Amino acid sequence: MNDTSVPTRARYLVVTFAIFLAIIMYIDRVCISQAALSMRGDLGLTQAEMGWAFSVFGWAYALFEIPGGWLGDRIGPRRVLMRIVIWWSFFTAATGWVWNLPSLLATRTLFGIGEAGCFPNLTRALATWLPKAERERAQATLWFSTRWAGALTPLLVAWVLTFVSWRRAFEIFGAIGVIWAIAFYRWYRDDPHTHPSVNAAEKAMLPPASETGTAHDGTPWGVLLRTPSVWLLCVQYACLAYGWWFYVTWLPTYLRDVRGMSLMRGAFYAGLPLFLGGVGCFVSAGLGPMLRRMTGSVILSRRIIAITGFVGASICIIIFTRTANPLAAVFILGLAGFFNDFVMPPAWAGTMDVGGRHAGTVSGAMNMFGGIAGASSALVVGYILTWTNQDWTLTFYISSAIYLIGAFCWLFLDAHTPFEKTASRAA
Repeated sequence: MNDTSVPTRARYLVVTFAIFLAIIMYIDRVCISQAALSMRGDLGLTQAEMGWAFSVFGWAYALFEIPGGWLGDRIGPRRVLMRIVIWWSFFTAATGWVWNLPSLLATRTLFGIGEAGCFPNLTRALATWLPKAERERAQATLWFSTRWAGALTPLLVAWVLTFVSWRRAFEIFGAIGVIWAIAFYRWYRDDPHTHPSVNAAEKAMLPPASETGTAHDGTPWGVLLRTPSVWLLCVQYACLAYGWWFYVTWLPTYLRDVRGMSLMRGAFYAGLPLFLGGVGCFVSAGLGPMLRRMTGSVILSRRIIAITGFVGASICIIIFTRTANPLAAVFILGLAGFFNDFVMPPAWAGTMDVGGRHAGTVSGAMNMFGGIAGASSALVVGYILTWTNQDWTLTFYISSAIYLIGAFCWLFLDAHTPFEKTASRAA
């Protein structure tokens, strides 16, 4: 006989689904950076043109973030996630079928549209299924998984490329998401109170439906646009994404062309910033409760962690540019990834707290800014290399400066108070 006074743990299966999808998403996203050299040779692309291939994904991803998040708030993540995962899985495979630059740009654009809305809808699902006290830890685990998936993907792709062409590799990676989509749709429910695996004790732990229920009454766009915390969340995330996208786009090329590393060795070291970034997520989430106890404030504790992350990443980038030894330089760049991901748990938990019933829309807006910044980063690097005759130094100085702008945003950011409460107080 089951003890109904002991909470079931169905909410942790939601976290597990989110982790597996995040891993699949990053494998599908990052694999192109490792295949880029072979693709450039076969398709006859310049570095600037490859920069466009990296960039169009980011622009499409960014532009469809808010619609994807809004749709999840409106009809629930269950139907939205199933559809977008199948969509992007198809266009992952289709990347292996391209024959020239226009076909590559079109395929990566459609791939970006598919991936847009993934993290806003995962955030929406976690906001619905998790107590507030468990949100930061869940986001840390989620982003740890994405970073380690991204870190291992270069090695995985390099290994796969020893057996098959880059075209077949994309087909292999594109086949994974469909299985996840079917399993998720069969098990998940948008309202945890209706799920047969959730007992009364676990239901009592979850946030009330008034805070997380599907927003059938629409989105208060005017209030959102007048809320400073929403704008600051967006701008700081753009600053974070600008530097981070270098790791998943141009870093393998940099390690081969500048540091003289082989394909396999470069693949190993290209994963270091993401590997240490995953560690940074867990360290950040571990420091959060301790700082909350010391300061008595969720707002202040998140602010301290995020500023530490931004400033630490900026300093590491500068030190990296002045380090001649290749292995030492890559390790320092890995530390930049470590500090970069200090910001992830407070930022994404912030979208859950600030957004409430509209967490999908708020996280979608934040991720849209990140996507725009990342797409710009991939494109800017390509053109800087073209204009400066392969001088990478300016690329790193720009990233370091933008990290400091992100730190400045957090001096004024309240990443905890729901925007609807902020608006009612102001009124």
